[in-house]
Amino acid sequence: MSAKMIEVRWHGRGGQGAKTAALLFAEAVLATGKYIQAFPEYGPERMGAPVQSFNRVSEDPITIHSGVTNPNYVVILDPSLMESVLVTDGIGTTGKVIVNTSFSSDEIAKKLGIDASQVYVVNASQIARETIGKDIPNTPMLGALVKVIGTLDINGVLEDTKGKLMAKFRHKPEVIDGNLSSIKRAFDEVKSH
Repeated sequence: MSAKMIEVRWHGRGGQGAKTAALLFAEAVLATGKYIQAFPEYGPERMGAPVQSFNRVSEDPITIHSGVTNPNYVVILDPSLMESVLVTDGIGTTGKVIVNTSFSSDEIAKKLGIDASQVYVVNASQIARETIGKDIPNTPMLGALVKVIGTLDINGVLEDTKGKLMAKFRHKPEVIDGNLSSIKRAFDEVKSH
């Protein structure tokens, strides 16, 4: 992995939008001129089953074509996965974990057995319910990831995501506005130690 490459692993359940969030993130980053990869881990996908999606972002062409085993960032859409999936696998001492939860980063760090400085929390489910009207935490978690990475322009991400959402939800402006609002709120509300 090149020093300039960022690797992200998304953990969610079928129906929570982990694949969609990885694609939206990749498309927004692609618009900045970087090289990207976005792909899900295929398996017996069914509503509620654990799923993973991956991203790679680089200044240089990406020649790796495998799953992400040592992510710089792990995004957890469903905190119940922390009980049954090794969500911190491969993050080492420098990887960051972003969790959709109402608990503090200290509480989550203790549960995961990692240093609190590696943990970021945001109540993406609450944000989604308040902005979109449904508990689909993927777009808020996209906003939190952009904040934690720190090198991406949130306005560029919002603009690119707006274009993608307009293509899909042209006749539902409330869906577009709700998702954009959820991204911005999570970007503003994500917390660390």
